[in-house]
Amino acid sequence: MKKTIKQYEELMDQCKTFRGLDEKVLTTPITKGDWSIREIIGHLYGWDQYNLQNMIPYMTHGADLPAFPNHDDQNVIVLNGLKGKNVFEIIDLFLENRRELIQMISSVNPEDRFTIGGKKRAFTAESFLKIFVKHDAHHEKQINQYLAKSQ
Repeated sequence: MKKTIKQYEELMDQCKTFRGLDEKVLTTPITKGDWSIREIIGHLYGWDQYNLQNMIPYMTHGADLPAFPNHDDQNVIVLNGLKGKNVFEIIDLFLENRRELIQMISSVNPEDRFTIGGKKRAFTAESFLKIFVKHDAHHEKQINQYLAKSQ
């Protein structure tokens, strides 16, 4: 689990470096019709928040956690909720939330197995977190490609 948590912390380190970038770079779509870094970080913040509220507190042996909400609907709700916040405020929210999530998921018994949405596949806290490590990696790659082109 330590390795997985370390991987999950990597995006936090990169987000801290965003404070040194021009706000225009962080608010310009990474490709035409796509999200900006601001929106990507907001999206990640939203999923961390969802997991903090609806998943991690219920990760006990034999539990069946709720199915994930529709991704598109979840993204709209989260990004609408962040309107009026600048990119640096969103980065701070993301970092605070991510630290809390790591602390909370670290306290889950590593032996506990649970399912999600009535499906058969059993998860542990670590296998659950690995889903979001992959999700982070996808967005981190997008961000890095954009930043490489914008410099």
